[in-house]
Amino acid sequence: MAKRSSGGSGGVGKFLLGFVVALVLVVVGAVVFFRFGALPVAVADAPFPFEKEIVHLPLDGRIGREMKQAPFGTSEDVFEAGARVYRTECAACHGTPGHDVGFARKMYPSAPQLWKKHAHGDVVGVSDDEVGETYWKVANGIRLSGMPSYKTILSDTQMWQVSLLLKNADQPLPDPVAQILSGKP
Repeated sequence: MAKRSSGGSGGVGKFLLGFVVALVLVVVGAVVFFRFGALPVAVADAPFPFEKEIVHLPLDGRIGREMKQAPFGTSEDVFEAGARVYRTECAACHGTPGHDVGFARKMYPSAPQLWKKHAHGDVVGVSDDEVGETYWKVANGIRLSGMPSYKTILSDTQMWQVSLLLKNADQPLPDPVAQILSGKP
């Protein structure tokens, strides 16, 4: 009787079987964890490790690919129109100059107060962002953040007006614009 060799395809088959079993166990473990685990789903829960970095990578990449340039420049009329839009559509979550919104800190992620200076530096709100980036966020919204898409609510012109206004939030505003933002007639 001839002896069979123990090498050959038997080792590869065992390896593949082990790989498939391990993959099935990982998938089953993930399903069990998601179904019965303590995932951070409440606003007060701590985020996943690297959650902000993971979310910002694709967001920043997409905005970078799709960002447009403003079709017009700034003027007092543009700022006034942008302030009217901001007052009716944005102020409830993002505040107005000198008036933060208390519940915005209780959102996850928290809604940034767009007229408030950052803790470090002289940046106010999103004034350090490209105006096209702000426009993209207004037009498309940000998934799972509470930021809605205004693409079907506001006109293209209105979205650019509010984006240009916010780009200049770190600059002194003309009195009529400040009055609109403060809610004074």
